Amino acid sequence: MTTRSYLILHGWQNHRPEDHWQHWLADRLTELGHEVAYPQLPDPDDPDLEAWLTELARRLDGLAAGSERVVVAHSLSVLLWLHAVVRDLPGVAGIDRVLLVAPPSGSVVARYPEIEGFGFAGDALGKRFDGRALPHPTRLVAGDDDPYLPEGVQAAYGDSLGLTAELLPGAGHLDLDAGYGSWPSVLEWCLDGEAELTVRE
Repeated sequence: MTTRSYLILHGWQNHRPEDHWQHWLADRLTELGHEVAYPQLPDPDDPDLEAWLTELARRLDGLAAGSERVVVAHSLSVLLWLHAVVRDLPGVAGIDRVLLVAPPSGSVVARYPEIEGFGFAGDALGKRFDGRALPHPTRLVAGDDDPYLPEGVQAAYGDSLGLTAELLPGAGHLDLDAGYGSWPSVLEWCLDGEAELTVRE
């Protein structure tokens, strides 16, 4: 079996409920014998970008050497990951592949004082990448009706990052409210980076 280590990153106000697909995913991967880190990030209700970046760097440093290293980020942690890439945070370059799930758009982030610090001013994200590829194979996926992505994920992030976003019909924010207490295809992707990401049956 290929040795893999996974880092699963949650979003705003997420206290890692057992019913959430990320918790489900962490449990399934652990049962399969993989190393999994699914940390509670500091102050999830009133997060601080610098504190989250510090914790992210610590967690990246803790991923097993010699394994395939995989990051799965949901919602606000997608923005956390993009800030880490922009800053060349230690450990980012050693990641083998990344899944970015349902990032909230900049216009939504700006509405909430608790998380506005996670946003990118103006076209800062597009200017940073400007057609350059992300430093690791990355997939970007979101529901085609995500209430936190009124502009659509391609316009909000895909174009700036040079990625073609994958749209899941009727998947909302891919959270518990949308019925994502389990998500079999994300487990398949974790085990095989070429696997198709599909809606929860």
